[in-house]
Order: sequence, then C-alpha cells, then structure tokens
Amino acid sequence: MKKVLFKSVPFNKEHITLALESGVDAIIVAAGDVKKVESLARCTVIAEEAMPVIVFDSKKDEEEATARLAKGENVAIARGWEIIPIENLLAQSDNVTVEVATLAEAKLAAGILERGVNAVVVLPEGVEELKQIVAELKLSQGTLDLVSATVTSVQNVGLGHRVCVDTMSVLKTGQGMLVGNSSAFTFLVNAETERNEYVAARPFRINAGAVHAYAVMPGDRTTYLEELASGDEVLIVNHDGSTSLATIGRCKTEVRPMLLIKAKVGGVEGAVFLQNAETIRVVRKDGSPVSVVVLKEGDEILVRTDAAGRHFGMRIQEEIKEG
Repeated sequence: MKKVLFKSVPFNKEHITLALESGVDAIIVAAGDVKKVESLARCTVIAEEAMPVIVFDSKKDEEEATARLAKGENVAIARGWEIIPIENLLAQSDNVTVEVATLAEAKLAAGILERGVNAVVVLPEGVEELKQIVAELKLSQGTLDLVSATVTSVQNVGLGHRVCVDTMSVLKTGQGMLVGNSSAFTFLVNAETERNEYVAARPFRINAGAVHAYAVMPGDRTTYLEELASGDEVLIVNHDGSTSLATIGRCKTEVRPMLLIKAKVGGVEGAVFLQNAETIRVVRKDGSPVSVVVLKEGDEILVRTDAAGRHFGMRIQEEIKEG
C-alpha cells in the first residue's frame, strides 16, 4: 500500500480538513502551522523542513537524492520528475517519495518498475483529485482474474459454525469476498446488498462461510475465516475482478444450517460451505447475485482459480491437494 501525504503550504484549513477526511497518511505544513493541524485531528503532521524537496535538473540532483536516501533521510522529488531517474532511485531505495498534482501522475508514480514509489506528496493544486488519489493508491489492490464455473451440486449438510464479516464499508451489488475450501478454488460470495420482503439489505456484511474456509486476503495471502478479527483489512472483490480494501468492524460466528456447493472449471472442481439462507448469494458471470437457495446444477457463477500451496497464508512451492 502506498502512502499519500498532503502538502498545505501555505496553510489552508479547508484543504487540510478535506485531506484528513480523505484518509491521507500525513499532512505537511510549515513548522509554525503544525499545532494548528494537530488541533483538527489525531494525525501525523510533518514540518515542511523535515521533508526537503529536490528538483531534478541534472544527474547531480539524482545523485544527491540517492545519497540522502542511503543515509535514511526523508526527501521528496519535486513535481516534474521523469520516469528514468525515478527508476534509478527505486533500484537503490525502498523509500522514494515524489510530488504529484493529478490522479494520472499519482498512478504513474505508483506503477514505475511494477512496484512504484513508497509515497506521493499531493500538492495543493491537486486537492480536487485528492479523494480519488487516496482511493487509487490506498484502497485499490489491482485486478484478479475471475472465471465462470459450472455448479455441479448443492447439498444440505447439517449445522456448522459460519462467519459473518461486518465491514466498515458500504459495498455494492457484485462485490464480496473470495472464499473456498481450497486456496486454489475460491467462490465470489456477494455482500448482503440485496433486500427482500423479509430482510433489509445489510451492504456492509458478507456472510462468508464456514469457519474453516480460506478467504483471499490483501497481499496475495489467505487466512481462515475463523481467524478474522475487528480491525483486520480484508480484500473486497468486484465481479469485474477489481479489488479494494475494507476494514472489519466485527465478526459474528454462529451455528447455522449449511449447504455444500461444488463447481467446476474445466476438469478442476472446488467447493465451499455457505449458510442455507435466502440472503446468502454468490455471483453470476454477468455480475448479478444469485441466492444459494435457488442455485442449481448447471448454473454459472464466478470463481477464482489459483495454484494450491499455502503456509500460514503465504504462497509456497509445494505439492498439495485440498478438497
């Protein structure tokens, strides 16, 4: 996740308030204005003098930045930077920070050498796109490849402990979490975004499945649903494969009647245990949710297939079979 800092020099209370509400990591102001920002919110405030800016006019400037970064100093590369000098810095430091003033510049900086800079400093002229910059650099987790799987069976399997993941975000139709019996075959479980005559929508909630199931997490990791807790960040996946982050507000684990759902992609079959209730939905290939109580053999739903092999949630090279 990239860091997003906002620079407000000269001091502008409206801009700073917007930046704090947007979720930036820190505010940069003149030394005399630090206390003003600290009175607005509990946040990180950096005096302008503590983040010197280097303008890249020549190779000598690049060498200066490299030397200062090697000493552990925090410096920012002035807006107007070009890609090649930033690539050179990234080859030698993981703490590269650049100034930006547009969403396009921020996205470019975040993608250099496929890993990007560590942080961007959004200048005052970029305040109108600040919320978009924060969302792109701090919430977006890239895109996953989802495929259509054919349901092969839906069975009642009795009672089991299932986990409801209540996030601090309002999710949309077609968004949810990837969950499955195997880390190599996970099902897109839709958030409770749909309402019916009996139950109101709860778009913050994903009734994610049985306690033993794997959930795909940020950073190419997995975890068991039972291990999730308040304050954890989970990976939210949209039906088009785009991803973002949400923070868990609470998890609820309760005994409920369960269904075992199996599906195939080519010759590979996967399975997931989900609560037997109308409000629990998986996602069709067109992005629309379908309740598990009407799901039937032959239906097409979205899944993610991957290579098996995880140790404490981290990808490993190992021959493994999960059912």
